[in-house]
Amino acid sequence: MKQIGSKTVTMFPLFLRLAVAAQLVGALLSPPPAVAQSIETAARQAIIVDFASGAVLMEKNADELMVPSSMSKLMTVYMVFDKLKTGAWKPNDRLPVSETVWRKHVKSGGSLMFLPVNSTATVEDLLKGVVIQSGNDACSVLAEAYSGSEEAFGEEATRRSRELGLTRSIFKNASGWPEPDHMMTARDLSVLSRRLIADFPEYYPLFSQTDFVFNGIKQGNRNPLLYSTPGADGLKTGHTAAAGYGLAASLKRGNRRIIMVLNGLSSMKERAEEARRLAEWAFREWETYPLFKAGDIVVPDAEVWLGEAETVQLAARGNLEVTMTRKARAEMKVTTVHTGPIPAPIKAGDEIGKVVVTAPGMAPMEMALVATGDVQKLGFVARISTALSRIIWGQPKR
Repeated sequence: MKQIGSKTVTMFPLFLRLAVAAQLVGALLSPPPAVAQSIETAARQAIIVDFASGAVLMEKNADELMVPSSMSKLMTVYMVFDKLKTGAWKPNDRLPVSETVWRKHVKSGGSLMFLPVNSTATVEDLLKGVVIQSGNDACSVLAEAYSGSEEAFGEEATRRSRELGLTRSIFKNASGWPEPDHMMTARDLSVLSRRLIADFPEYYPLFSQTDFVFNGIKQGNRNPLLYSTPGADGLKTGHTAAAGYGLAASLKRGNRRIIMVLNGLSSMKERAEEARRLAEWAFREWETYPLFKAGDIVVPDAEVWLGEAETVQLAARGNLEVTMTRKARAEMKVTTVHTGPIPAPIKAGDEIGKVVVTAPGMAPMEMALVATGDVQKLGFVARISTALSRIIWGQPKR
């Protein structure tokens, strides 16, 4: 069970209130402790994130710019999914395969959907070609239809990525084909993966499809976890000589989902084995614990200063879930922090304080506490009386 402590900064006397508040602010603004790193990986870059809470379970060079290879196709998929969701495109819309696209890819040696020159293909088939077959030609067709040229699409993808919370990624094309400055980070890929699943639950099941036939050619999904690991349901592999073998993967077991990004592995075999090993570790050693739901009363009687009510209830602003190792769970501490007494007037929804959750090896998590109702300020005479009572007796007199 969670234990809730309480830490209230008293308003009176003033010099004590300021001193305590300064100590609290310093503690809360100090850099959070690093995530406990209890497992190593052969990957050059890696990150594992809990989908619901966003907690980082492990990371290695997660903010290092890297060649993302075909994992950057996830950005192209996101942008096309968005077109479908807004109704700008329909799944059965047919897009042209230009000679420019065909010549760029036909002898490139990269992965292809094998689109015939001067033909057309539906948006739905092109998406399958990207997600399942990793077709670079399918990406280019989508990019030309989206922005007029692949270069323009790369610029748009970079701009859009910032809106999604990707902080360092730069896109030069739609497929991840090697090109100077086409770079991402493992952390950015984890953010993009979470957004794909959260923003497009109606389209995400496409990622779990294991094969697709187009132009008489059957190709299988290259995600090795789909065939061997319980709970694996998608995202994307990548490989180039510069990047090594990489994988952005999602796995869901019960109510838990994790996002894993690996890059820089030496072979398809090592990629598959390392991904399975790290996934099993993440589900075995870590758990997500729901603490509060939006609206839950956390502080039932926060004292009010010079208000028509003596107390006000403080509730959780949103849902709060924390992810930690099962071992750390026994030492978890949940503390409420607010400045008190709380001066009236107070409006329902006003942010009054916060909940702070700490545990060994976990960065502190915070959530706002809000007032559940209005409290009007006392009239002039009553305020004078109450203030004098506080000064003389140390408590309000009504």
